[in-house]
Amino acid sequence: MIKNELITKMLQALFILIILPYSLTGYGQIERFVAGTHYQEIANPVNTNDSSKVEVIEAFWYGCSHCFRFEPLIVNWEENAPDYVDFQRFPALWNGLMKVHAQVYYAAEALDAVETLHEHIFNAINVERNMLQNDQQISALFEEHGISAADFERAFNSFSVRTKVNQAEKRMNDYGIRSTPNMIVNGKYLVTTSENVRTQQEMLDIVDFLVEKERASISSSGD
Repeated sequence: MIKNELITKMLQALFILIILPYSLTGYGQIERFVAGTHYQEIANPVNTNDSSKVEVIEAFWYGCSHCFRFEPLIVNWEENAPDYVDFQRFPALWNGLMKVHAQVYYAAEALDAVETLHEHIFNAINVERNMLQNDQQISALFEEHGISAADFERAFNSFSVRTKVNQAEKRMNDYGIRSTPNMIVNGKYLVTTSENVRTQQEMLDIVDFLVEKERASISSSGD
């Protein structure tokens, strides 16, 4: 009887030693970033473009000074993101000027010129105080960086660009975006600065945490 009790206690101790590291790891992650405190769970998850990767979206507005300051951080983050991350930009819009700027972004995308123009658009608005409110101002900026007025006008007023702007308005509601910059991870989680997320760098730390959480979920579903 004593021998059996000793064996039982030894097996119990062994079991605790095996599961303890995993329990502590999970507990540590939960303690560090908590749903409802550091990030929000999107009530109705939005489909992503590539289910084999973890989608990360930056919701921004060219006229947002916080987004302007966030730009170097997100550029560095994107450059160092692992291959299993699908990073995308998303122009937020909830008023007329933001809608124009969303159209600017999608026109640049249609012309395969986002990498060329993105920083210059930010600088025009936030440094030079050129708010890019009309076709003439926007066309002049595009021309300044090598895109003809005819090509700009064709892209800016195209059906595909206007369709993307309209789709973006719907996605704003789907994601629950109310401010910028915001980060959306895999269509499931919304990350913003707040009382509990005080810096933009901490936003990215939370994004990294959620990316790994989603990567683990994708890996386990493929087993």
